[in-house]
Amino acid sequence: MAEKVTMFGRRSTDRPAIVETEAPKPAIVKVAASPERAEIDQRLSDIKIAIFKDLIDSVDPTELTKLAPTQVREEIADIVSEIISMRNVVLSAAEQAVVIADICNDVLGLGPIEPLLARDDIADIMVNGADKVYIEANGRITLTDIKFRDNAQLMNICQRIVSAVGRRVDETSPICDARLADGSRVNVIVPPLAIDGPTLTIRKFKKEKLTLDKLVQFGSVSPPAASVLRIAAAVRCNILVSGGTGSGKTTLLNCLTRYIDASERIVTCEDAAELQLQQPHVVRLETRPPNLEGAGQVTMRDLVKNCLRMRPERIIVGEVRGPEAFDLLQAMNTGHDGSMGTIHANTPRDGLSRIENMVAMGGYNLPAKAVREQIASAVNLIVQAARLRDGSRKITHITEVVGMEGDVVTLQDLVVFEIEGEDSKGRVVGRHRNTGLRPAFWERARYYGLEHELAEALAEDNLA
Repeated sequence: MAEKVTMFGRRSTDRPAIVETEAPKPAIVKVAASPERAEIDQRLSDIKIAIFKDLIDSVDPTELTKLAPTQVREEIADIVSEIISMRNVVLSAAEQAVVIADICNDVLGLGPIEPLLARDDIADIMVNGADKVYIEANGRITLTDIKFRDNAQLMNICQRIVSAVGRRVDETSPICDARLADGSRVNVIVPPLAIDGPTLTIRKFKKEKLTLDKLVQFGSVSPPAASVLRIAAAVRCNILVSGGTGSGKTTLLNCLTRYIDASERIVTCEDAAELQLQQPHVVRLETRPPNLEGAGQVTMRDLVKNCLRMRPERIIVGEVRGPEAFDLLQAMNTGHDGSMGTIHANTPRDGLSRIENMVAMGGYNLPAKAVREQIASAVNLIVQAARLRDGSRKITHITEVVGMEGDVVTLQDLVVFEIEGEDSKGRVVGRHRNTGLRPAFWERARYYGLEHELAEALAEDNLA
């Protein structure tokens, strides 16, 4: 049999030809597949597997690291084309393009789900084993017709994602949080914990960076309420963004950080670095899981405590979920005005209760009143985000922490979202209403010369 030397110095051998008939490119969204279509897809899959094996035999991985990513993709595409020609595989131009793209994605990207990452309308990608891939688009979850070759291919993709950020996932460490290059959040859980095969969940970030103005266009917040948030961020209010899973907390936090002055030094602390701040003076910190021996772990609390020694002007915690809540409260009370973070809670009041519980998780034997006094003096504003039943995301409350009455933290709503019903398409209809109350951070706004703008934004008759 004839041998061919590739540019990477490895040899591949001609093998018996595989003949294939023409087939249309597979669709991304699930459709009813006919038996003929299923047979065609299976044959195309067999071709991909055979060509992929030839490619692995032909390519020296060490040579790939010497090229730029775009060059690597071009070279792999050329080699795959040569392998197809050597094998005498009969493919249409469209089929060959699909095979080359899929193999390049398998080697360099995230395999079959790589095309989904390019779609800006998708918020979440959920892979439940090799043969079930779901997406969330426009607030609705849909099953796609995308499948991995097997669980081994899916596991390889998961390993590639987590190893890129210095982490690992295997039977001894079956759960891992990681991120993609664009900041998208990734969670991986593998057997034996995931019974039906590796499970991969990706919370995508839109390529177009959202702003408060964009949220106004989407109807997530009214123009006056957006002005209140803009002023609160600019005048260094301590802000907590509260909400349930998928309510848009991180997106909203990113929007608020845009109004931090460019001259301020910002330190961010996250489990998986996903915040995308635009300021020039930003230090990004990320937690670290323990190694194989169970040592070397760096927790969120370690990061928050350390960043206090880094001369920050603002501390941004991606998600407050444990004992680090106490250290963040301490920072807010000791000169780090304008600090921000997100917290999982369904209402502003629940958010304060969760912070109180997190402080208790740190083992502090403090009276409940003392903890609440710390919270009341540290937190200025709670912004509540919610995902409504129609899939839309709204800012439902802008609530101010005004102090203590006895043993209770006193809150006052500045802006609330009132649901009025739904339209003929099942979409929730409502409006943001200003309560007309004077905020406690009025003097802070006056110090920055923004009191007139704040008064106009909070006028009681200012509805949207």
